[in-house]
Amino acid sequence: MPTLLLVRHGRSTANTEGLLAGRTPGVALDDRGAAQAAALPGRLAELPLAEIVTSPLRRCQETVRPLLDARPGLTAHTDERVNECDYGDWTGRKLADLKDEPLMDVVQAHPSAAAFPGGESMRAMQTRAAEAVREWNARVERDHGPDAVYLMCSHGDVIKSLVAEALGLHLDLFQRIAVEPCSITAIRYTRLRPFLVRLGDTGDFASLAPREEAPADDATVGGDAGAP
Repeated sequence: MPTLLLVRHGRSTANTEGLLAGRTPGVALDDRGAAQAAALPGRLAELPLAEIVTSPLRRCQETVRPLLDARPGLTAHTDERVNECDYGDWTGRKLADLKDEPLMDVVQAHPSAAAFPGGESMRAMQTRAAEAVREWNARVERDHGPDAVYLMCSHGDVIKSLVAEALGLHLDLFQRIAVEPCSITAIRYTRLRPFLVRLGDTGDFASLAPREEAPADDATVGGDAGAP
């Protein structure tokens, strides 16, 4: 079965403003995010990509644009099932304000029980995304063969949930996984099991350097902004 490259979109204006963008329309890449996207063609130059699948949101569409420009024969398929989690009433709010919401403790420690007011549950997010991956695996293998590689551009929480699913981890453990903006996670699917062969690879280790502020104990809902 194919190898899937999960690319988180480049850093967005909402990431740097500390906002939970969710499905807010029009959220674009910031200057660093645009540079991250521009570097993708070079990072993936040695890989023959069979298909590109993307979330419908602008920040994902902008992330794959340089890759599409570099490979004229390739088109992007938009799939609503790899859209950002629907955070409902939390959408557009500052993450600093959300940390005091009682639901945030559930999101951090028991996400399989978390459902966002006016939005969707984290279980539903994982289920729809995993179904999309399985269907695309079958389609890519049928059209391009079992050794094909394809790319899916999505969002932090969605990608983390897919990694947990591939590793057989309960959704309640998915907050232990981190993927930075424009990172590449690779999962090789086989008939019996998937193999995680890359996780959150950016080729840049600057974000691991000590910082003045203490590292956060909680995972950033929606994904953090990566290295400054």
